[in-house]
Amino acid sequence: MRFALLVSLFLLAACGGDAPNVPGNGSPAPAFKAERLSGGTLELPGDLAGKVVAIRFWADWCPYCRNEMAALNPLYADLKAQGMEMLAVNVAQGLDRIEPFVADLKIVYPVLFDPDGAIARSYGVSALPVTWFVDREGRLRGKIVGESTPDIFLARARELLGNPHGQ
Repeated sequence: MRFALLVSLFLLAACGGDAPNVPGNGSPAPAFKAERLSGGTLELPGDLAGKVVAIRFWADWCPYCRNEMAALNPLYADLKAQGMEMLAVNVAQGLDRIEPFVADLKIVYPVLFDPDGAIARSYGVSALPVTWFVDREGRLRGKIVGESTPDIFLARARELLGNPHGQ
């Protein structure tokens, strides 16, 4: 019996592969360069140095992404004025899917393409939606996995902006 248990444990251990290199809280945000839906490119950290950044990973087939994007859209102007940028990174879809979705929701914050999912993988994204927060020094400062409410999102944003009570 003991031998069978040891063999079973050995076989289970052999089935596992290397864990993906997933960034952790406090580590530098993985750098990337991505195409913008509005034209041109955006580079992180270069173009957003010194800003708090929320990087939101999404796809049009995700109902939670739709709900969250619509709910967070009205917050963008105020957060941007406080020094925060919000990025909507589409994972592995083409313009034929992205453009109508963004137009339908009237998304006002920058929309980026991640056509092969490389950016999402560099952030350890394995499900959608996921939002990573980056502080002014370019370090990861937490994430929200799954649909976020405006209250939860604002609480995290205000902490990083140095305005925890929304004053």
